[in-house]
Amino acid sequence: MLRWFKPDLRLACVEQLDIGLLRHLEIDALLLDVDCTLTQYGSETVPEAIVAWVDSLRGEGVGLCLVSNGRGPRIETVAGRLGVPFVAPALKPLPRGCRAALVQTGFDRRRTAMVGDQVFADVMAGRLAGLFTVLVDPIHPELEPWYTRLKRPLEKLLVRRVAHGQSPCLDPSA
Repeated sequence: MLRWFKPDLRLACVEQLDIGLLRHLEIDALLLDVDCTLTQYGSETVPEAIVAWVDSLRGEGVGLCLVSNGRGPRIETVAGRLGVPFVAPALKPLPRGCRAALVQTGFDRRRTAMVGDQVFADVMAGRLAGLFTVLVDPIHPELEPWYTRLKRPLEKLLVRRVAHGQSPCLDPSA
């Protein structure tokens, strides 16, 4: 049962997913959460570091698609700024949004990762869709809505339990 909550990889931030690591993991495409993964919660502003990261991956041929529970118009704006397709609302943790993104983009499920900041949304959706999953630390969690902040302690407890005390920052075996 705990396997549904276990990310395949833990990172401090998405920018740690560089082309070398992706090639090592044999990952060609990323499905990316938006809120607290790429941007502050509810924001349409994309940090320059994220824009540069997306541009560098796209330049290396990595496929990218936003998969967010956020409202369509705002996510469409973020996707437009990044020049990537999107699925919103994705209804994570259901795998529907991930599967829709795979169909829309033609990405190979076996070589695609779901990347996000929430165990109970992003990791579960990715696992249920049969994807490699990457859990990142949230950007500005203090700006999240109360219901997300309420889940964070349980998520941390679960991640520690399934990782058996291993490093929370960069641990491919977690």
